[in-house]
Amino acid sequence: MTTPFPDDEAAPVPPPGCPAHGHAVEPTGPGGLRRLYGPEAEADPAGLYEKLRAEHGDVAPVLLHGDQRAWLILGHAANITAMRTPSLFSRDSRLWSAFRNDEVPPDSPLLPVVAWQPICVFADGEEHRRLRNALLDGLNGFDRRGIRRHVRRFTTDLVQVVGPTGRAELITQFAEHLPMLVMTKLLGMPDEYGPQLVDAARDLMKGTETAIASNEYVVASLRRTIAIKHESPGDDLTSRLLAHPAGLTDDEVMEHLRVVLLAANETTVNLIADSLKMVLTDPRFRAHLSGGQMTLGEALDQVLWDSPPMSLVAGRWATTDTELGGQQILVGDLLLLGLAAGNVDPTVRPDLATPLYGNRSHLSFGAGPHECPGQDIGRHVAEAGIDILLTLLPDLRLAVPEEELTWSSAWISRHLTALPVEFTAQEIEPDPESVAEAERAAEEARELAERALAATQRAAAQAAASAAGTEAASASTPADTATTTATVPAQRRSWWDALTGLFRR
Repeated sequence: MTTPFPDDEAAPVPPPGCPAHGHAVEPTGPGGLRRLYGPEAEADPAGLYEKLRAEHGDVAPVLLHGDQRAWLILGHAANITAMRTPSLFSRDSRLWSAFRNDEVPPDSPLLPVVAWQPICVFADGEEHRRLRNALLDGLNGFDRRGIRRHVRRFTTDLVQVVGPTGRAELITQFAEHLPMLVMTKLLGMPDEYGPQLVDAARDLMKGTETAIASNEYVVASLRRTIAIKHESPGDDLTSRLLAHPAGLTDDEVMEHLRVVLLAANETTVNLIADSLKMVLTDPRFRAHLSGGQMTLGEALDQVLWDSPPMSLVAGRWATTDTELGGQQILVGDLLLLGLAAGNVDPTVRPDLATPLYGNRSHLSFGAGPHECPGQDIGRHVAEAGIDILLTLLPDLRLAVPEEELTWSSAWISRHLTALPVEFTAQEIEPDPESVAEAERAAEEARELAERALAATQRAAAQAAASAAGTEAASASTPADTATTTATVPAQRRSWWDALTGLFRR
């Protein structure tokens, strides 16, 4: 059976002439409009935004995959207006004129992002409030201390793997794992789901040929969790959504859990990666941290200004003909929230070198009724994870020159591809929570083995008694007897075994 989570080396190669091949995509398309995809856009998205700002001002016409027309909002104030005025700029993607005119093919790479779903992300008005309030109530039930306990446990576990080597690659061995491992605990999922969900989420965001299979794995994992929580609710997001007075259906619960899981993972991975990069490459940044001039939380705001986890968000759809940023917007037009471009708008940041520690007026988490509901959790996972990592490895340093660091870009986000570091090799003491979890897993395995052994012994005794009775009844005519053999359940492979296997392959 094939796995939906292939190694990166085995990723399929697009055929010649496919739009995924850079040489097949010119920087401009019909009408001379600039494309937000292709080699030029992906090589330097920030440079493209500034070209568009110089040519069009706060709102620029652009082309998406398939040369679908859209408006990219570049100005800080214009972005705020679109975010806070749902009566003019709706989240309901069914309004898109391209959908209504049947102009979006079923294999469009835009669909995973803009296709309407019955969740709060695509709702407005009363339905939005019903769904969002349930989600907010569920997320607000977590306290910082409890989240930090999970972060400490998984950060310690991850550092344990690399500690004795003195070297690590912080993207694939830390940033890409920590958020998902923490989120599985907040959603009430078993530990062993974590490593597979990390692979599935990464596969989904890359948009590979196995993305559908990865999505099916995520959905199946969430449905199993929902079934478990119906029978045995706990102090977790899944149980809270199921019990909420808003009366969410199982499908609504599953879809919202999926959005939370994937969105929280993608944004927090990028926030951790970019923050660690700044800590390791900017001496002033690290000096301010170690000298006490600012907290790590304040420092994260500088990262959120300079490197928002999502470059843009699609989108908003015009409910009527209107005007924004000097452009005439028609009903049904698609607008893209330019978070990265808005954060460097010269009207709010005339000097990009001026520090903005602790300033939270950036666009990275949105604004208005659709402001990111899980931003506090994402910030705390990143802040606590980096803090604990630097405590465990205080002499952490970049292992390559800064100019050798590279990024990969897509139309909605930009990712640091690798962050190799070195430090003094050391053994890391296990976190008490992981020790307790290992003991619980071992006890569970012992109980399963004991139950299986008892079942086997009972079956053997019943078979022996049946055989003896048959012999007494008719010694000359032996009857066929069916011996029931109990199947010993396979011992559960712990999440830790699965995770360390990923690192060592």
